Amino acid sequence: MMPGPQSSLDAAGSAARVTGHLLWLFVIPLAIIFVIVVAIAVVAIFRKHRESGRPAVETERGLTRMVTGASVLTCVILLGLIAVSVSTGKAISDRAMPRNALTIEVTGNQWWWSVRYLNDDASLIVTTANEIHVPVGRPILIRGVSADVIHSFWVPGLIGKRDLIPSRVTTEWFTAEREGNYRGQCAEFCGLQHAHMAMWVVAESPARFQAWMNAQLGDSANPVTPAEQQGQKVFLEHACALCHTIRGTTANGQVAPDLTHLASRLTIAAGTLPNNRGNLAGWITDPQSIKPGNHMATVPLAAEDLHPLLDYLGSLR
Repeated sequence: MMPGPQSSLDAAGSAARVTGHLLWLFVIPLAIIFVIVVAIAVVAIFRKHRESGRPAVETERGLTRMVTGASVLTCVILLGLIAVSVSTGKAISDRAMPRNALTIEVTGNQWWWSVRYLNDDASLIVTTANEIHVPVGRPILIRGVSADVIHSFWVPGLIGKRDLIPSRVTTEWFTAEREGNYRGQCAEFCGLQHAHMAMWVVAESPARFQAWMNAQLGDSANPVTPAEQQGQKVFLEHACALCHTIRGTTANGQVAPDLTHLASRLTIAAGTLPNNRGNLAGWITDPQSIKPGNHMATVPLAAEDLHPLLDYLGSLR
């Protein structure tokens, strides 16, 4: 595995760094044991069989002592690895809520991620999809839930895997240690498009994060040009508005990603495609050819309606 945007060997978060240490605590001793066992097997296969000259009873006792010693050593190693693993899990999960912690609720859906930044003040709750922004150096609590089947939230560079189970809430902590874009994905098979259920976590400076948060708190941009105005009309008069929300309009659907600030996101279709005009056009006109089995309806659009709709969606920053 090479370091990169989705690699547990390229740790950029506190939780990922702890689990990275655990990885090497498993890999190094087990690799040494593997080499020793293979070496013994090779020697046993190729050596010439010679009579030891010792009585059979003495030989049997010697073998018994060797097997017993190896069994005891194996148990000690396994118990040690279990203890280290459990200790690491508790270190990641069991911690008191810091005063400056940011709580983010992540909901797994087939096959996309709903993201809410929780706040005691309802007016400061931010809702987005498939992309998480976090400030560097600030503790982040991920509150994981599932809307349908079992999913697993996993961003290798920042945090380990945690299952999202229907009717249960799971929690895990991490702190991003450096800026960057970190790819994550669902790590539990959840249906036909499991492989296309990805996300990006954007770790940025506190100032840039606050600017992003302030922008997300606002309603959608009002259409300015005639094309954008026509595009908004197309969106609101078609089935799009029944599934999606665009704050500041009458679109208030709750079963699909919030599109209020769609144009500010890196990708569309849960990390499947880069967010650009061409990909958005293909996704709108024929989503099943890109992500077969997904729950987005194919909405019939007249040719003259598509480009204004793209202009409008492209203005939602």
